[in-house]
Amino acid sequence: MNYLPGTASLIQEIDKKLLVVLRDGRTLIGYLRSIDQFANLVLQYTIERIHVGKKYGDIPRGIFMVRGENVVLLGEVDVENEDKKELTEVSVDEILEAQREEQLAKQEEEKARNKALLERGLQPHVDTVTEEFL
Repeated sequence: MNYLPGTASLIQEIDKKLLVVLRDGRTLIGYLRSIDQFANLVLQYTIERIHVGKKYGDIPRGIFMVRGENVVLLGEVDVENEDKKELTEVSVDEILEAQREEQLAKQEEEKARNKALLERGLQPHVDTVTEEFL
């Protein structure tokens, strides 16, 4: 078996197109150019892809340095099947507005949930991890 342990296994992914999901929920797509022993990544021609429902928008980011501890998921993009997506591409402004509306709707749901819990005498759970990134 040709397996490299730890971050050394990422050497095989250099110069390939990768999708990276970060701890704060962002999705990046770019070409892996460099890694180090801490799994820090350098991506070139990077875009940030935002999904809302069946729509998506790409924001060009250029060269992007990602600290290894912020990577949740990393995978190679299948370039041959990349265009066969069932999503609709929209403008950056449109996807950012849709994302903002989605976030506001989630906040309203959370407020209603917390109010219902308080009415029943229960203390709502506060997610401190998510609040760090808002």
